Amino acid sequence: MKFKDFKLFCIVILISFTAFSQQGKQRRADTLFNKFSFVKAAKVYQELVQNNYNKDYAMRQLADCYTFLRDPRNAARYYKTVVKQEHVPIEYYYKYAQALRGLKKYDESEEWLKRYKDSGGVVNKNDFSKDANFISSIFTAKQQYFLDRVYFNSKFSDFGAFEQNGKVYFTSSRDEGLGIKRLYGWNEQPFLDVYVTDAKSKKNVDYNNKLPGDVNSVYHDGPVTITKDGQTMYFSRNNFNEDIETKDRKGLTNMKIYRAHLVDGKWTNIEDLSINGNSFSTQHPALNNDDTRLYFASDRKGTLGGSDIWYCDINPDGTLSNVTNVGPIVNTPNAEGFPFINNEGVLFFSSDGHVGLGLLDIFATIKGENEDEIASIINLGTPVNSSMDDFSFFMNPNGITGYFASNRKNGRGSDDIYAYHREPELHVEGVVTDAINTKPIPFARITLFNDKGEQVAYMETDEKGYYQINIDRNQDYKIVANQDKYIDDYRTFTSKNIQTELTSIRANLLLNPKPNVVKLAELNTIYFDFDKFNIRPDAAKELDKIVDLMTNKYPDMVIRIESYTDPRGTESYNDKLSVDRANSTYEYLISNGIDPARITSHKGFGERKLITMDCGDDKNCKEEQYQLNRRTKFIVEKME
Repeated sequence: MKFKDFKLFCIVILISFTAFSQQGKQRRADTLFNKFSFVKAAKVYQELVQNNYNKDYAMRQLADCYTFLRDPRNAARYYKTVVKQEHVPIEYYYKYAQALRGLKKYDESEEWLKRYKDSGGVVNKNDFSKDANFISSIFTAKQQYFLDRVYFNSKFSDFGAFEQNGKVYFTSSRDEGLGIKRLYGWNEQPFLDVYVTDAKSKKNVDYNNKLPGDVNSVYHDGPVTITKDGQTMYFSRNNFNEDIETKDRKGLTNMKIYRAHLVDGKWTNIEDLSINGNSFSTQHPALNNDDTRLYFASDRKGTLGGSDIWYCDINPDGTLSNVTNVGPIVNTPNAEGFPFINNEGVLFFSSDGHVGLGLLDIFATIKGENEDEIASIINLGTPVNSSMDDFSFFMNPNGITGYFASNRKNGRGSDDIYAYHREPELHVEGVVTDAINTKPIPFARITLFNDKGEQVAYMETDEKGYYQINIDRNQDYKIVANQDKYIDDYRTFTSKNIQTELTSIRANLLLNPKPNVVKLAELNTIYFDFDKFNIRPDAAKELDKIVDLMTNKYPDMVIRIESYTDPRGTESYNDKLSVDRANSTYEYLISNGIDPARITSHKGFGERKLITMDCGDDKNCKEEQYQLNRRTKFIVEKME
């Protein structure tokens, strides 16, 4: 073989060897990716990109690695190149839009989402594009949650904080203790364990703070929830029990919820629950207020998306039944998880399928008329939610303090626990009432002023005289009620130095009728039995109120009395009966101390002013219709 031919042969062999080496590298990267070892897979894909081997494919896989690692900065960096590839699958437009959202680049995100839709992509009804004003509304909404410092975070993943009886239980991959060598391939961190510390402690938390007992294993454990009596714990764990790991047909170890019991200060007697299965995951346990229902996340048969929120009943004997999907108002074609139920029965959860600020956001449910009915959901807004993952929400029984987790920027580790205190919406509420007969006044005008005399709110009372207005804390206010037939009334009040738990301030208002009004409906009508003119006990009570008003509150009030009958009987007979009713009413008031000069007249009008006009003598009317006509009413003619 000539030297020239030999040289060419060597070059061919070298190219073939290099190509074979790159093929092997791609197979290795794909194997790592399929085993969820995304940190290692990303390194190999990066090498393939640098070596320009199957570059388009490697770039897409590399970007996907960073998506699974919840790193939108690097994901967006590579998706930006991916979406320029010729014949790129349109799903990468959507992935790029999500990564941009994680970087708070909302305008650019909307552009790529539109391109995805214009290219034939289907967006589910809960996608963040459905409300163009969502971002601005979230950032301009009144802040209710305020962040507090947490002392027990680490440089690893920390989440799932649950507080009870002064102790905080949480899940962490911080284990750098004795003999720990095993790492979780997904993110190259130690496996998760459950830790416990004092809620007010500022000391470091290490492997010495691991939960005592048998809950922690060699695989993932946590998060947890504990019954109100502190004796039973439900916790997530890989499908691993009694030192046996079980995998599904795809070779994956799914999650299960187990139950443990507190015995001599240790959590032991681990139980595998009937709601679990080997072919799907069940995790993130949460209990309702009376420990009769267990909520969880699962991708079992019947799930709408990647994972859904489910619940089951906990029977008195500890058995579980009636596994139920919470439904499509909460669950989406994407992923929902980390349920939590507060003392008021409100379900909180995390989702990347509802309108949100970034990746996973935390939401709360809004109840319908039925207590068990979920009418809608609401995004908790900032600072609970961010452009990154926000999850594992917990609220203490006081409804004011709690925890959540996030992998947002400036944290100590990959996921960190954040404490919060909440200042709930405060409102002033009350009823506007007639001062004479204590009846509510509908459609009265309510005006709220601040301490500078500036109008800050305006509304009308409802048909029951009720009003409610949201107000700020630490402010002084004046509230005024008025209505055309009444004299204005006002109250001053303050929202300064009130308890955080307080959500409402009561301010009822009384309106007095304007003087010299010809007719006011403030004095209650009294009624009579058929063909009778004697004062019934119920009528006597109303007359006693009038005596009290005219004697004690309005000593100058002047009234007149008008009495009526129902249409049965002759007109002349009814005229006489109505006069008798007017006389008996008049005599009752006089006998109880009312000056006759303060009653200008007491007359009977028979059947000539019927309330039920379609109920004449020749018609078969109901008794309650007749009763409305057998009456005496009072008209205020003078107030001063």
